[in-house]
Amino acid sequence: MSKRIGYIDAMRGFTMILVVYSHVCGFCLGDRQIALNDVLFLFRLPCFFFISGWLFAGTVMGTVPRVSSEADYAGTVPHVTFWSIIKKKFMVQIVPTLFFLFLLSPPPTFFHQFGAFKGGYWFTFALFYFFAIYMLMAWPFRHRQSTKSDVVMLLLTLVISMSAYWYDINYHRLQLSIGNVQCSTFNVQCSMFNVLGLLSYVVWRYYLFFFLGTLARKYFPQFLKIAGNGKIVACLAIIFLAISQIPQSNIFLREYFKFSVGGILGMTVIFALFRYLYTSPRLSHDSSIFHHPSSILKFVGTRTLDIYLLHYFFLPEFLLPHANRLLATIPFWLLPLPILFAAFIVVALCLLTSYIIRLSPFLAHYLFGAKKK
Repeated sequence: MSKRIGYIDAMRGFTMILVVYSHVCGFCLGDRQIALNDVLFLFRLPCFFFISGWLFAGTVMGTVPRVSSEADYAGTVPHVTFWSIIKKKFMVQIVPTLFFLFLLSPPPTFFHQFGAFKGGYWFTFALFYFFAIYMLMAWPFRHRQSTKSDVVMLLLTLVISMSAYWYDINYHRLQLSIGNVQCSTFNVQCSMFNVLGLLSYVVWRYYLFFFLGTLARKYFPQFLKIAGNGKIVACLAIIFLAISQIPQSNIFLREYFKFSVGGILGMTVIFALFRYLYTSPRLSHDSSIFHHPSSILKFVGTRTLDIYLLHYFFLPEFLLPHANRLLATIPFWLLPLPILFAAFIVVALCLLTSYIIRLSPFLAHYLFGAKKK
């Protein structure tokens, strides 16, 4: 049997709030770089994909060894087939996304939302692809798991991530060049661009963090020597802050270094922080979601898919025409507070809507992937 892990749920809840925070900055105030969002960007999505990989690893690895004297694993998961996982993930990740995308952008615009960013719903598509990629990469080594196989998979992961990152920074230029080409059924350049868009290849750069999540679970005692050492984590946090201040440039390796190393350090620090806050005997924890912040984050962490699918409907986009005036009147050092407040309101509305929808077991199952009772 599996059980939820408190600090993992809390970490997911924290990251989900940051996703909404980012979308308030971008969609409602018109600037994704304000209110420290450019720093949060470095670890926000890496954390999400890291957790997803960490949790998914047990599904394809079968039995995962436990760390003595602590419940850091969700238990053992029976080995299941590739197609059974794909079918399950498709029903949980893709079907609900298509439904909410249909509501958010009804026809005829709905049929134009299957490019790289899927009308904003690219995350669930990318995660679905990552599940498939990982299983396909692991399949040749299914009978002989070893450190060498992990190294080979890591190298393949770096190729995928780096090529996707290059494609990402050149995406708009390529899009413009394709737009100047008369596309036809037999135009290879246009066809490849459309296929890569359908696969959301532009965001496959994040597969690096998903794969590292699987490694962190597989080698959890070794990973814990880093994430469980306060001095090391403090050093990693300082290095992360230094990397976050590297100015943007046109140098590919420099930008990829900031993206990858910054993401790895950031997600490691956040993981270590939440694990410490949850497991430290010095800190007391109340199980009620109303009496302890970590418990509230844990509850939000159990509804991340619900919030992700619903939050676009509640973003205060009516602020956009007044964004310049608002940004001019609020001191930059105070700006994160109203944005965070707006994010909390959006999350609260999502949770309320999710609660109402989940009153129907049928809707809960097909819209949010809840298990049938």
